[in-house]
Amino acid sequence: MRSDAMDYYGITKDFAQAGFFETESVTALLRDLKTAIHAGGLVAVSGLSGSGKTVSLWRLQDTLAREGRIILSRSLFVEKERVSLASLINALFFDLSTKKDVLIPSQGERRERGLQELIKQSKKPVALFIDEAHDLHNKTLKGLKRLVEVVRQSGSILTVVMIGHPKLKNDLERPTMAEIGHRTKIFPFDGVADSRREFIEWLLDRCSDEKTSHEDILQPEAIELIAERSTTALQIHEHLAKVLEAGHATAERPISAALVESILTNDHSAWVASITRHGYDVRSLSDFLNIKQAEVKQLFAGQLDPMREQELGEQLKVAGLPVR
Repeated sequence: MRSDAMDYYGITKDFAQAGFFETESVTALLRDLKTAIHAGGLVAVSGLSGSGKTVSLWRLQDTLAREGRIILSRSLFVEKERVSLASLINALFFDLSTKKDVLIPSQGERRERGLQELIKQSKKPVALFIDEAHDLHNKTLKGLKRLVEVVRQSGSILTVVMIGHPKLKNDLERPTMAEIGHRTKIFPFDGVADSRREFIEWLLDRCSDEKTSHEDILQPEAIELIAERSTTALQIHEHLAKVLEAGHATAERPISAALVESILTNDHSAWVASITRHGYDVRSLSDFLNIKQAEVKQLFAGQLDPMREQELGEQLKVAGLPVR
């Protein structure tokens, strides 16, 4: 957001620096997730891009680290599309080994046996956290299931926590993935979805100076409209920045719902962005709908025949994806 707009409304810091807003539903979810991690197995946390799931999981990992009852491991592989079972096993070796120079066997059988023994020697449950897990290949997911079973056979506990967009949940619930999906505890993460108005008010109060309240910046109806038109915490940040810059340009304070309406009118690009927040690009949506990528591009561009768009929209609706 532009500094002149921030000064005009008494905003003293960027919304991203506001801190952590934890709703009752997120608190309950993290509590249930913590229990599932202690039990072992496959765990999936599925939520929209920008919903706050990564930050929430970081806080949970910090809590687990302070308690010291579980050994934490994280995959730091940057190219998520290329993450394989081997790279995830390497992450476990690096995080569990007490030796300075980690020697990871290159031969599969020796490597898995070495990992099994390493976890057994740790004498604590191990939790491997994988971010952007919606990009994992089906073969990798099946390999992780087998890895959890191998560790369990040695009398130890391994939990694989997969964090990803709603695509992750949809993939795990496919009939072709029943072998994995039925063995995975899936936790949908909604973030501030049930407290959007409260989050907006908290955000404005948190980021403004002592003399300014959220009522001085936005009219109640304007706040309600932003909450209605926003899905995630990140989207609220973006919408607030647009609205405040527009309000500053017209010298309107507090900002009215009419101005918000003029800025946040629904358009096709907003729908495409929403699909992306669910974890779907052209290729993955093509696979999901079982249509050609060219047709997905037409759908994204708003160039499909209305009847065909409605037909594909019904499939999106069944999967819990937004429909234009």
